[in-house]
Amino acid sequence: MVFDKVKICSCDSRLVHYARIAGSIIFAGAAQFLILLTVAESVYPNYSVHYNYISDLGVGVTAPIFNTSVFLLGALIALSSVFIYAEFKKKPITATILLTGIGAAGVGVFPKTSGSIHDYLALIAFLFSGVSAIISVSVIRQTTLRVYSVVLGLVTIASLFLYASGHYYALGRGGMERLIVYPSLIWALGFSGGLLGSS
Repeated sequence: MVFDKVKICSCDSRLVHYARIAGSIIFAGAAQFLILLTVAESVYPNYSVHYNYISDLGVGVTAPIFNTSVFLLGALIALSSVFIYAEFKKKPITATILLTGIGAAGVGVFPKTSGSIHDYLALIAFLFSGVSAIISVSVIRQTTLRVYSVVLGLVTIASLFLYASGHYYALGRGGMERLIVYPSLIWALGFSGGLLGSS
């Protein structure tokens, strides 16, 4: 194995370019979303991260920014699943990453005003992003990144259950929703870094 010394991902040297492509795609999707999410929050009139849902940004003056960005996030995540499968030949992580991407892209196509379909797509994105983080240990060799991935995935899933049950505590609904999203985005950046570091 080419990773006997580096031990970042369990990649075969003949296919290592697939891991790098997947890493580049995931990083681009997560990075642009984090940046444009901040832009949209700043532009939206009287926006509160405590009281407002993230999806509120998909309606009104910030709709073009948010909906385009979250669709791009989802499309790129879904696309990365093709290269992840080509690299690792592992169906579970491929499937959960694909579902995460489909859910996120769907949120961009069907904003909050679309009704229940928006809620279902957001749930798919939230749930499977957390699951992806946890089961990504199947393709990560570096011990520290594996631990971080599991912890971040568990935080996402635990926060999702609290959010769905209406237990927002002092964070408010907006804060609790971000406790679902941000750990998954942090994991995506870390995971993409591991893939990009493949050699």
